[in-house]
Order: sequence, then structure tokens, then C-alpha cells
Amino acid sequence: MDEFGIIARYFAPLATAPGAFGLTDDAAIIPARPGFDLVVTTDQIAAGTDFFAEDPAGTVAQKALRVNLSDLAAKGARPEYYLLNLALPRPVREDWLAEFTCGLLEDQRQFGISLLGGDTSATEGPLSISITAMGFVLAGRMVTRSGAKLGDAVYVTGTIGDSAGGLALLKGEGKGLGEIDRTYLVDRYRVPQPPVAFGNGLGDIAHAGVDVSDGLIADLGHLASASGVGIVVEGEQVPLSPALKALWGVDALARAVAAGDDYQTAFTARPGLSGPFTRIGRVQAGEGVGLRVNGKEVVVPQPGYRHF
Repeated sequence: MDEFGIIARYFAPLATAPGAFGLTDDAAIIPARPGFDLVVTTDQIAAGTDFFAEDPAGTVAQKALRVNLSDLAAKGARPEYYLLNLALPRPVREDWLAEFTCGLLEDQRQFGISLLGGDTSATEGPLSISITAMGFVLAGRMVTRSGAKLGDAVYVTGTIGDSAGGLALLKGEGKGLGEIDRTYLVDRYRVPQPPVAFGNGLGDIAHAGVDVSDGLIADLGHLASASGVGIVVEGEQVPLSPALKALWGVDALARAVAAGDDYQTAFTARPGLSGPFTRIGRVQAGEGVGLRVNGKEVVVPQPGYRHF
């Protein structure tokens, strides 16, 4: 099957937006939406770096899409469209493509988004997937990294470190871990759970926000730098799942705050808020991010994932 046959059979059915033209054209149209800003983000994942080549195709598709939805959630944007670029190793397997597109279709239905277009090519290297996602936010209301204020509390959604725990299991750690905990952590590695619905209202409460993808400490460091402030994280407040604690025990916190692939949202806002998030620290004068446990400074040698 050539490129056009692949597009027609597997990807055209995902292009449900009128402006996608059923993927029969070289470009798409995004209708103007007065009173809103269009937010655009892009991420690439590759076999051997971000997922295992033998991972189920459906979960690979969902991870590729959801890492982008996580960025939009941290900006307070509602996802609407995406572009997909695939570099497929030879030979192209139609059963793999069918499972891959089923994963995308499941997420399109869950998150209310549509494929607009993209490109498909063959490669002699590993499978590589690049997605550009687009969403809308009320004009002037996008949550940036640079708005943190002195006295703000720091919050984070979800739990931290689960994906890294799942990766550790797939690499051979935790031989004695129970099956329920093992399944939970591996699932979190393969299929992130970004707070998409919560992100739609983030602009109503947040002064600054960041997608937690390279590690909690590292990503809060980006926010602190952009805002010109310092941040203190209270380690005992960082939300860790029971499964992760069972896997890593006393090392769970130190490993979790420096681990990547969480795809949660960290944000700063006024103190005293409650909701589907946890208060983990505060904004203060200074620079960088400090981790404290029971009032004592804890050194984090490598605060997050490094791409190079």
C-alpha cells in the first residue's frame, strides 16, 4: 500500500472537521473564532526513546497525541485539531496501522478533536511520530510560564512519578511488585493521563502554569526562571501513588520529582484553593527551585530528563 492508500484507508476517516476536506487537499482551514486565541504546540516521540518498539500500537498513538494535549491543558486551552507526521519503518504493517488509528479514534472521541492533515513517509530508522495540536482559549487568557506572583501557592494535578515507575518496571525493576500495581504503573507510562478537562478552566485561577513532562523540579524551574521568582517545593506534599511507593519505597520522592513523562499541570495561584490538584509549595523571592522535606533542604542532583 502506498502513501495515498494509507491516508485514504486509515487516516481520512479521522479527519472529521469540515476544514480537513477529508485529507484530499494539501492544506486545511481553521475557521476564525472571534474572541479566542489559537494555541499551537508540537511534540515528537520516537521508538527506543519515548516508547518501546514492541508497545501496542494503540497506546503509542495515544501517547503521541496526549503529550500534546498536556501542553494545551497547561495553557488553559481546549483542544480542537491536530496534524500528524509519521515516519514508518519498512515494511509497513497494515495490522499495526489499523491498531494505531483505533487508538487515535478513541482519543478523538474522548477529547472532541479532529485530525486536520499531516504527512506519511518511510524510514530506515526507528518509528517516529510528530504531532502538532491546536486549541482555543479566550483572547488574552492563555496561561504562560511568566505570571507567577510572590506569595502564590504552587499546585500540581494528578500524581508524580508514575510513568517513570512504569518505565523502570519495563526495564526489569520491581520483580516482586504486585500485578495490580505493576499494571497501573506500566499503563501510566504507555498512556499518559493529562488533565484536559481541568485545563479548560485553568485560566480562571492560574497566574502561571507549565506542563510537567521533563520532571517536576525541572519544569517548575522553567516557570520560576520565566517569572523571575524562586519556588520552594514541600516534599511531603508531593502527591505519590500507592503503587509508586510500593515500587520505590523511601526513594520514591527523590526519584519521582526528577522523573519525566508525567504530563500533569503545575501552576501557581492564590493560596487556599481546592480542587482536583494538590498544593505542593510556594512562590518566593529569589531564583530556582528548592526541595524541602520536613523543613530540611534536599539536593536533587539531576532535576529532570535531559533530551541531549
